[in-house]
Amino acid sequence: MKFMSLFLAFSIAFANAQSFQTVFENSNGTETATYQQVIDYYQKLSHEFDTIQIQTFGETDSSKRLHLVIFNKDGLKKIKPRLIRKSVLLINNGIHPGESDGIDATMMLFRDLASGKIPAHENVIIATIPIYNIGGSLNRNSTSRTNQNGPEEYGFRGNARNYDLNRDFIKCDTKNCKAFTELFHQLKPDVFIDNHVSNGADYQYTLTHLFTQHNKFGGKSGKYLHEFLMPEIEKILKQKDWDITPYVNVFNDVPEKGFSQFMDYPRYSTGYTTLFNTLGMMVETHMLKPYKQRVEGTYQLMLSMIEIMQKESDKIITLRQDFHKEIYNQDLYTLDWQNDGEKSSTLNFKGYEGEMIDSKATGQKRLKYDRTKPFNKAVKYQNYFKPALQVTIPKAYIIPQGWHNVIELLKLNNVAMNPLEIDSDYQVESYRIIDYETSKTPYEGHYPHSNTQISKSIEQKPFKKGDYFIEVNQPSIRYILETLEPQAPDSFFKWNFFDTILQQKEHFSPYVFEDIAEQLLNNDKKLAAEFKQKQQTDKAFAANWYAQLDWLHKRSKHYEKAHMQYPVYRVLK
Repeated sequence: MKFMSLFLAFSIAFANAQSFQTVFENSNGTETATYQQVIDYYQKLSHEFDTIQIQTFGETDSSKRLHLVIFNKDGLKKIKPRLIRKSVLLINNGIHPGESDGIDATMMLFRDLASGKIPAHENVIIATIPIYNIGGSLNRNSTSRTNQNGPEEYGFRGNARNYDLNRDFIKCDTKNCKAFTELFHQLKPDVFIDNHVSNGADYQYTLTHLFTQHNKFGGKSGKYLHEFLMPEIEKILKQKDWDITPYVNVFNDVPEKGFSQFMDYPRYSTGYTTLFNTLGMMVETHMLKPYKQRVEGTYQLMLSMIEIMQKESDKIITLRQDFHKEIYNQDLYTLDWQNDGEKSSTLNFKGYEGEMIDSKATGQKRLKYDRTKPFNKAVKYQNYFKPALQVTIPKAYIIPQGWHNVIELLKLNNVAMNPLEIDSDYQVESYRIIDYETSKTPYEGHYPHSNTQISKSIEQKPFKKGDYFIEVNQPSIRYILETLEPQAPDSFFKWNFFDTILQQKEHFSPYVFEDIAEQLLNNDKKLAAEFKQKQQTDKAFAANWYAQLDWLHKRSKHYEKAHMQYPVYRVLK
């Protein structure tokens, strides 16, 4: 009787799986589903199985709403995973719709979970964004992925407004990102997977992984990711005959020379999710491998992560609790990182011999790999980083209410803020921008700043009723620090949110200010001495009468206080 029950259950599961064949499977692994085919597929799954639900969030730049699909063995019909002790996996697909491997692999994964082909996991809730870049998915072609081996037709990297969505998670220019942010903070995933296809060197692997950099992650979570999660998924996949290696971060060169781990700053998906202590990884399948092979590898990687989470659910949930206190109790927070030249790892790397030969197209040297010459070599992998820029952690920040664009993003990211109830004076640490560089070419809708230099001062400053007081000791601590510190690699200052302070609004007429300048020099001997020294040591300055007047004007009471004054203030511990 027991045998008959098991046989019947298997037969039903097989029949269900057969009735939900994907476009990928029906094409023998050569095609990927269109956007509408993907959504229709998940809607049919949700009608057939009470373990699957489909929801929508916000809008995207394409005007279509973002979908979220959830598989839960217990058939939970609302996103309230914390009511039960389960870890949550969020899988993001189609951020670059030409890299469609995850789209097809996840459709099969959800079907196999729901139909019972894969045993359901008691301790894990699995959620997916079927296609994040909907506009790019609708813009299908067969040529834009120049280096990629299939599928036959696919979406485009840019979204409906031609943004690369994997550069938008901090600046949040797109409706897609705003919808993702709402979804992410409601779901609160413990582990995040973003499925991609690589665009770099040639090697033997179908699968590469790009875990968030463990030193940057820091604390117990960074240690767990580096010492357990990454090697564990490598081990499980190897047992399934799927070799995997870290993402090969080289351009037009051979990997055996050694390479560095990719630093996922907060503009990127895993860099953003790390700000909220979510264990993150990108999957990068190899562009030159057959599409069928890439999709199957992506399927196995996601399944392997679920198997780990099933065993490690309690550990993963515990790691995420109260992580902000661990950060707040430190004196310093690291904003930027650099390779640690004293530490590295060694990979047993499976590559192909490559050499520089004469190009028949350009007449110059070109890189050529020889797949008839595979190798296993020890390769230096620089996956340890050390602080390059640190800042003291304040007790709070104060932001004048007029900076509504910044305030709206902070609120969207669950930052707790308290508007001042009355006009109030605070002793604050104040920043002035003294130097910065600006990109000469546009990057994702911006001309971002870099190499920002600041000066600091302590002052008593009045603030108005309604200005926002932001305590740092809260779960969003990392997001607060990395967006509000102007020198941070993905700060709001970098992304041009505060550019109006960089332009002087009030100026002077030289013929009027000449008399004032003369009085300044006569009345302030120290200023006069500094002025004379600059004339003597700076020839360009000495030859430019307007530059000299401007120098004096900036040291007079007439110079506007708002120019170069960073409008976010720090309340020290």
